[in-house]
Amino acid sequence: MKKAILSLVLVASSVLGFSQTAQDSITFDPQKQQNAAQRILSANNGNAVTIGAYGEVVYNQPEGDNGKLDVHRLVMLLGYQFSDKVQFVSEIEFEHVKEVYVEQAFVNYNVANNLNLRAGLMLVPMGIVNEYHEPTTFNGVERPMVDKSIVPSTWREIGVGVSGRVNSASLSYQAYLFNGFKSTNADGTGLLGGSNGLRGGRQKGIESTVNKPNLSAKVDYYGIPGLRMGLSGYFGRTQADDEIDHIDGADVGLAMLGLDARYVYNKFSARGQYIYASIEDSEAYNALTGKDLGSALSGWYLEAAYNLLPQTNAQRLYAFTRYEMYDTHADTDGALVENAAYNRDDLTMGLSYHVAPGVVFKGDYQIKNNELNNNSKNQFNLGIGVWF
Repeated sequence: MKKAILSLVLVASSVLGFSQTAQDSITFDPQKQQNAAQRILSANNGNAVTIGAYGEVVYNQPEGDNGKLDVHRLVMLLGYQFSDKVQFVSEIEFEHVKEVYVEQAFVNYNVANNLNLRAGLMLVPMGIVNEYHEPTTFNGVERPMVDKSIVPSTWREIGVGVSGRVNSASLSYQAYLFNGFKSTNADGTGLLGGSNGLRGGRQKGIESTVNKPNLSAKVDYYGIPGLRMGLSGYFGRTQADDEIDHIDGADVGLAMLGLDARYVYNKFSARGQYIYASIEDSEAYNALTGKDLGSALSGWYLEAAYNLLPQTNAQRLYAFTRYEMYDTHADTDGALVENAAYNRDDLTMGLSYHVAPGVVFKGDYQIKNNELNNNSKNQFNLGIGVWF
């Protein structure tokens, strides 16, 4: 992929709990940023139901093709507080009007100060957007491609684990055991591949198979004003159906590491992340399934944004630029040759106009490339996002 030195150009609520409101978390210091589940858990409404929703409608116009309009997602939020220590969180997602998924469904038990026990269908803590994916919390109509092709957002699985904060050290932590990606069906069909990496193996809590639990953990540091930094890890092996899981190549080993950071100073904000995944036994997997799974995936991005409106204004108008590089064939094993078309980079420039807490209008233009410079079409996007 051609190397470029890019100058980041600055051109171009809460969940409703009967009585609680809050601003878009994108306008807050990242140390105080919350996602939908965290807002439900912090609602403190007594023995009460907490409800809300988020959603987005998008328009994508690839260069030379027809434009597409889509109700990309509408997610209904529902929580219940059984006691001061026990809560339930759920998200029911409607995608493209026709598909229905449960995105989260877990119980949170506050065992002690700084220690929560969680069990159920939960988000895997990797990078930024997988946990903070509500449309008012990120710039751009579409999520970063690093958070689609490398971290397969929205990545959630069934598991159990702990979370909490150690304020004396300015740290928060999460650690879970999850069922892993599914790699192979009973008929030997492979679910993982070169272009989309691990994305096809997400089980999403749908009759998930498990024989080798995976470990996921993340630590965040918030000791410097305006700055939040995260270190993530995910380790284990994929899952295969009983009929085939004993065959060599039916599953692969996975080790994924992530670094991320978010920073806000007055009207300026920035974020970035780096993700690297190493895959073991990909040669045997490709021989069995006929797929082209790489032995390593990697990606990173940097983004800068500036609020063009006065700091005292309740509305926000962010001009932003994001540059990202992502390669689902960062390395390959055996006879598989790295496909240069999987080595990609995107430059996205646009505006995010927060007209009221919980409502954003977005527009951007994306310049897309790959190392072979084929089938990469620049794209114009418009979107509306809500969260309450």
